[in-house]
Amino acid sequence: MKRLLNNLTFRVLVAVTLGVIFGIVDPTHAKEMKLLGDVFIRLVKMVIGPVIFLTIILGIANIADMKKVGRVGGKALLYFEIVTTFAIAIGLVVINITKPGAGLDVSTMAKGDISSYAVQGKAMSFADFLVQVVPESVIRSLADGNILQVVFFSMLFGAALVILGQRGKRMVELAEGGLETMFRVVEIVMKVAPLGAFGAMAFTVGNFGLKTLVPLLRLMGDVYLTMFLFIFIVLNLIARWYGFSLWQFLKYIRDEILIVLGTSSSEAALPRLMEKLERYGCARPVVGLVVPTGYSFNLDGTSIYLSMATIFLAQVYNIPMSLGQQLTVLAVLMVTSKGAAGVTGSGFIVLASTLSAMQVIPLEGLALLLGVDRFMSEARAITNIIGNGVATLVISRSEGAFDDAKHALAIAEMESARSGAATG
Repeated sequence: MKRLLNNLTFRVLVAVTLGVIFGIVDPTHAKEMKLLGDVFIRLVKMVIGPVIFLTIILGIANIADMKKVGRVGGKALLYFEIVTTFAIAIGLVVINITKPGAGLDVSTMAKGDISSYAVQGKAMSFADFLVQVVPESVIRSLADGNILQVVFFSMLFGAALVILGQRGKRMVELAEGGLETMFRVVEIVMKVAPLGAFGAMAFTVGNFGLKTLVPLLRLMGDVYLTMFLFIFIVLNLIARWYGFSLWQFLKYIRDEILIVLGTSSSEAALPRLMEKLERYGCARPVVGLVVPTGYSFNLDGTSIYLSMATIFLAQVYNIPMSLGQQLTVLAVLMVTSKGAAGVTGSGFIVLASTLSAMQVIPLEGLALLLGVDRFMSEARAITNIIGNGVATLVISRSEGAFDDAKHALAIAEMESARSGAATG
């Protein structure tokens, strides 16, 4: 029993359940629990910048071959674009078959204020995205946790260390010690993960209320179904092609999945995911390059949701969209989904950008989704983290940078821990 209570998976699951119950029973006080979720997210964001920075520069320095760095990065970006296209396409197919928006009465649906999202969405362009990749201040980027800007500077810093050669060895050693220290900080932060999950879930249920979901239950069901199909068909086939068991991998990162479920943030599990992928057999250089880049360019869950939300709003307003227009949606999302990486409320900003670019669906339609969006963010975040994990496995295998002996040891340790918890 003691081992079970010390198990992070069990504690987070209990915390999420208690959060839902508290949100239903006492929504007024449940809203006040937002503090716990916010503090936990801030604790995690506190370490994300340093972990990414140190991991990437060590990855590039350890490869010591800029051609190989370019090859790994190129493979990752190609993989991201192909898989993201599949994700958007699957979303479009499912939403056209199920038609959850058809026949809904807009006047009876709850609406929220989307003015801030609309302004940011109209202002966003691909040119803005290219500009924001380059940080004005490295310190500010690290402090704000702007992943894309941290990745950009880290790659420059790592390349400089490769050019320095032996003269940069001391810096590499310092970075290795710094990364080990940051991972220990992550372990300390994860002790309060159940409190963060409880607070975030209690606030969500208490603030929005389950009754706000009723008119949009079909959309929610379709989004969850589509992400389930994407994970267990598309990602499963990709994993099997490269010699991995998706189910085994999901069991290995179950703690991280539950943390994401409770907090609705894939960033909350980013540091631990990187550490676990190394223990699972992926080479540190590949992990350091693929995972942080994937958090900006490989948002499979977000892409699925955005494609479905766009067509859903068209159905609600009874706006017929031709195949050509829907392919345009796919093309626009391939660009705009990269433009809000690391931005708070990025899903709504990207959706606003897409609707503004299309000029077919009323922008005020976003208000219909504002309340229910929070309940679907868990599915988006979980799909994103699983997608980035699988991407790292694939790139590691394709680069011959996967340690099967280390992988077997990690699985054996996982099974031993599970059996010990069951008997304890």
